[in-house]
Amino acid sequence: MLWYRDFGITEIVFITLFVVLYALYVVRMVRTGRRMNSPFSTIFAKLFVRTLYFALFIIVILGPSFGGSKKEVKSVGKDIMICVDLSKSMDAFDIAPTRLEKVKFEMKKVVDAFSSDRIGVIIFSSEAFMQCPLTYDLNALNLFIETMSSNLVPASGTDFGPPLRLALKKLEEETDGPTTQSKSKVIILISDGEDFGEDSREVVSEIESKDIKLFTLGVGTEAGGNIYAGRSLKTDRQGNTVTTRLNSSALRSLADKTDGQYFEINATRNDVSRLINTIGNIEGELRDARFVDVTANKYFYFLVAAVVLLILDVLINVPALRL
Repeated sequence: MLWYRDFGITEIVFITLFVVLYALYVVRMVRTGRRMNSPFSTIFAKLFVRTLYFALFIIVILGPSFGGSKKEVKSVGKDIMICVDLSKSMDAFDIAPTRLEKVKFEMKKVVDAFSSDRIGVIIFSSEAFMQCPLTYDLNALNLFIETMSSNLVPASGTDFGPPLRLALKKLEEETDGPTTQSKSKVIILISDGEDFGEDSREVVSEIESKDIKLFTLGVGTEAGGNIYAGRSLKTDRQGNTVTTRLNSSALRSLADKTDGQYFEINATRNDVSRLINTIGNIEGELRDARFVDVTANKYFYFLVAAVVLLILDVLINVPALRL
């Protein structure tokens, strides 16, 4: 037999109180019986019954478990690869404090929401780099997210092709056991939508053929925002202040081609909760199934017996001393 909890100080205190108080009670009854010349031996019948149901209540507290059985435990999860645009346009401050800082804050929410799934992070501008491979380690993910900066990638424009191709490659390579369901694999592309690449359509077609969902998250405003270059605003070669605007149409198009969805963060709208709910509704993949030995807490048998004895103790009267 196994026990839910160990025999500890609580049980010792209860037993000590019961023994002390009932010993005083018995001594009192014996003395009273002798003075009244009344038989007092029947009180020991009550003592036996009360000791028995008290012991049963102690057993109930300890939580006895017996009768082992086998239970199947299944591990189900998704693989989520997040591609984050770190081009200089993500430093624009039309979204406070900046587009990138807002993305970092919201990404931590996504990581917390899918703590039982594997998540990886890819950073990109014109090139893509693996920031964090697929992992269950939330602390590592949050650390990598916190250190993201536009200085980590080349400042030469934005191309959606490399990060999407790298994400597709890693989702196919980094498997955790046998994988059969591509629908449990998700790519999230986070950007302001300024794509200057040429092979995005080709890689999106590959993602679609693999039946992998691509969700896009646009960050910015249509009015646009400026970018700091040191203490002043960034300007072009003609001396005009650079304004970067959200290009939602490019991101919508990518999502539509893979049967995914487009979400947005702007000055008045934040779709991150909708993004989390949508991905949460995707069926995870069975990664592992095993049988484990389990025992059931059978405290209720002892509780029923204790309650029955308690009722009998209340209902049955000992004539000698009317206990």
